[in-house]
Amino acid sequence: MALEAGKQKATEAKRVGGNLQRHDSLYGDAEKVSGARYHGSQDNWVRTLHLAFQCIGVIYGDIGTSPLYVYASSFTSGISNVDDLYGVLSLILYSIILLPMIKYVFVVLYANDNGDGGTFALYSLISRYAKVSLIPNHQAEDSVVSSYGIDTLSTPMRRDQWMKKSLESSKLAKVAIFLLTILGTSMVISDGVLTPAISVLSAVSGLQEKAPQLKQDQIVGISVAILVVLFSVQRFGTDKVGYSFAPIILLWFLFIGGIGIYNLIKYDIGVLRAFYPKYIVDYFQKNGKDAWISLGGVLLCFTGTEAMFADLGHFNVRSVQLSFSFLLFPAVSLAYIGQAAFLRKHPEHVLDTFYKSIPDIAGICVTSVMLITTILLVIVMLLIWRVSIWLIIPFCLVFGSIELVYLSSVLYKFKEGGYLPIVTATILVTIMSVWHYVHVKKYWYELQHVVSNKDMRELIQAHDVKRTSGVGFLYTELVQGISPIFPHLIEKIPFVHSVLVLVSIKHLPIHHVEVSERFLFRNMDSELSRVFRCVARYGYNDKLEGAKEFAASLIEHLQSYIEEEDLITSIQNQENGAPTTSIVGNNTRKHNVGSSKVCIEETLGSSESMELTQPRISIHSAQSSGRVTEDQLHTIAKEKQFIQSELQKGVVYILGETEIRAEPSSSFVKKIVVNYMYSFLKKNFRQGEKAFAIPRQQVLKVGMVYEI
Repeated sequence: MALEAGKQKATEAKRVGGNLQRHDSLYGDAEKVSGARYHGSQDNWVRTLHLAFQCIGVIYGDIGTSPLYVYASSFTSGISNVDDLYGVLSLILYSIILLPMIKYVFVVLYANDNGDGGTFALYSLISRYAKVSLIPNHQAEDSVVSSYGIDTLSTPMRRDQWMKKSLESSKLAKVAIFLLTILGTSMVISDGVLTPAISVLSAVSGLQEKAPQLKQDQIVGISVAILVVLFSVQRFGTDKVGYSFAPIILLWFLFIGGIGIYNLIKYDIGVLRAFYPKYIVDYFQKNGKDAWISLGGVLLCFTGTEAMFADLGHFNVRSVQLSFSFLLFPAVSLAYIGQAAFLRKHPEHVLDTFYKSIPDIAGICVTSVMLITTILLVIVMLLIWRVSIWLIIPFCLVFGSIELVYLSSVLYKFKEGGYLPIVTATILVTIMSVWHYVHVKKYWYELQHVVSNKDMRELIQAHDVKRTSGVGFLYTELVQGISPIFPHLIEKIPFVHSVLVLVSIKHLPIHHVEVSERFLFRNMDSELSRVFRCVARYGYNDKLEGAKEFAASLIEHLQSYIEEEDLITSIQNQENGAPTTSIVGNNTRKHNVGSSKVCIEETLGSSESMELTQPRISIHSAQSSGRVTEDQLHTIAKEKQFIQSELQKGVVYILGETEIRAEPSSSFVKKIVVNYMYSFLKKNFRQGEKAFAIPRQQVLKVGMVYEI
């Protein structure tokens, strides 16, 4: 990529006397990405208007259909006093203005992760500015990836430094942020299970107004058929779905807005006084507990708000702001105002819209996710945006208190269906927590039992390890050091492939990693030649390639790495006048003591790994400068050809088949979690070879038992 000016200056500053310093594959690969930008940063107004039209059909299906059942859910026992409509309408209007519009559309949407939104995107954003991950696999090279996008200030504030240090040093804070993230994610999934059924069923129930002969089971059958069709078309993608449904939803908004204006003029234009917020106070003073309970119905006016943030990756901030401000908000506001005017004259029809008890179920998910978003957003404000504390405090007081009040109201109806989303979310949180807990413990176990270079050399010599043809990919969790799986393999089978690559699949806290930046290579210091470490980085939106495509891409980048490393080694030899052993055919490269060059993978610590100071060098530039001979170029070409020929002979994927057990001294709860719950999940989840689509005949599993 085109590095920022600051990074270029830092690069130039680290050059000493014009000498080439230690080269790492990532630095050169990162330069291949030109003009990388975050999602939506270069969208012009024409594209933004197209996206604004598409998002109408994707993200507003829930909040746009709320007028079907808000009043029915707010007045579950009927309207005893028509003046209460002023208070409820005022609650509806100001709830939409404060929560979806001000909080989400004009604040939360800007807390996106390179264009992606949602609870997990907030967690990823925080993870890039503070090391809150429970797995210690952070590498300094990760921040060089083009979409990592960390903004640094020349004079960091004392507060955000304190915040960063507090989060990184507190395990409790890390666990709390992780649990909030998976809880928010689980609530969104629970809401996704319930909301489509509620919205479709409420819409179809309106048919009974014109066809009263329709029975309850017939309404349900029609709703199920519509849901099947809706879910079937999802596979065509957001683009086609957006263009297909946007005209329908647009027509819906125009109709409900127009009908609202008609009802307002015909029945009671005086309901516009509900814009005076004093009616909210009067409503609570008059009705007390009943007013508080009715909030469980009022909150349905902003269900689906989180979808604007969660689905942001398909659109951009400006398109959502335009569509919400100039279409959704006017349309639904007029619909609620028109309904209030109608009910002032016909209060007996308040329960005809929808079954009064059903929507209270989804309210818990909505308010819980909004509250979690508020908490995570405050961390973003403190750590990343560096907002004044005097702005953060009122933000928390206003939005946090509103969401807590709404949450308390829906929890009041826990026994009437509110337990359903909580049970669903609890099951999901338990699954995620158990899996992550054991995964972290497993990583720490391998880290504590990492094999040293000395032990590795002694092991290879003791077992007289032979080379066999082909390429071997040994998968390991560790991004540095040698996993205990490798020596276990050597002890059982003293053969190593002609080209052996220790592969670590690593997911970065970003939405996407460019293919040219995906692979990070280093040379392993061992008694064997052509043994490399490769860290393959992915974003949380990236799909894993198939085995064949992955192997071809890895080998291609490995050949580039070998070429560049050998060129730089040769040039270093000429400039420094020191003996340097080529990477080709030998994995041990000598270097001057006290120099800034770090050449051996295992000696590369996290603090040293950023000593990447020289952009990539090509064969053409090296040859034209006269610093590389024809013999050296021939040697490089021969080595690349050898690796390609070994690839054609076949690839073997070596996977660790680890059985995780709790230590005998572990607590009873830990034994249940590790030995039974995790074991059950592992047996029923996709295995590694299936996730990578690896042919079974190319898989070699190495069995081990870890006691954690």
